[in-house]
Amino acid sequence: MRLTQILYTKIGEWSKKYANLPDRYIKRAMEQVYWRNPKGIQYRPNTVVKRKKFHFTLDRPWSAQFAETNSPGRLHPKVFVEPIKKWSFFRGDRVEVLVGKDKEKQGIVKYIVQERNWILVEGLNCKLTKLDRGGVKIYIQEEQPLLVTDQVALVDPSDLKSTGFEWRYTQSGEQVRVSLRTGRIIPVPASAEETRDYKAKGLYVEQPKDTSEKDLGEVTFEPTLKTFEMEIMDQMGIKEDRIPKKSYWY
Repeated sequence: MRLTQILYTKIGEWSKKYANLPDRYIKRAMEQVYWRNPKGIQYRPNTVVKRKKFHFTLDRPWSAQFAETNSPGRLHPKVFVEPIKKWSFFRGDRVEVLVGKDKEKQGIVKYIVQERNWILVEGLNCKLTKLDRGGVKIYIQEEQPLLVTDQVALVDPSDLKSTGFEWRYTQSGEQVRVSLRTGRIIPVPASAEETRDYKAKGLYVEQPKDTSEKDLGEVTFEPTLKTFEMEIMDQMGIKEDRIPKKSYWY
């Protein structure tokens, strides 16, 4: 298959969904300014040269580890990522590994890196890592990433066998994943909506600084075919009594 998308892209949607952080915060955390024009009327305003290409790993884009990996002057080889039109793997999905020592074993998706088409399967595709803690060497097993394109397959919950799938619409207009082998719906796990703020949206408790749901639903602007000045005049009861001078176009 032709690879058309390079790894160095903008932040993937999944990282932002799980973090539940504002886009402006993530953008500010990733920002690396190489050059900014001096202040003065003789210079063009807002001329900034920023880093546009980032190397994505298992670290989230707003973390200190990500900043260290993408520190100024540190270069990485290009990695080509196969473009995926619609992301179809979620945290809590049961998948089957198709490659490696854990081939044909099934596990639960625990971590997603959409920027690299990666997922981590709990307890599978592990690698021994040596850590030095105060002179004491410790070996731990860490899950390694798997490509969703050709290294894992989704499991049909009706018979617990791997299957292909496609997105279809129900009669109510809801988009669901459907198994190509059995025709049954593969539901999205409830843990997919989990973020750093809540396990489920219904269990979230509003905080003092949160905007209330009532305020979000309140309509505070009604569009009209008036200019800003005309709206102010209507609100203050001002009537236009001036007579414009005659003007001619010729």
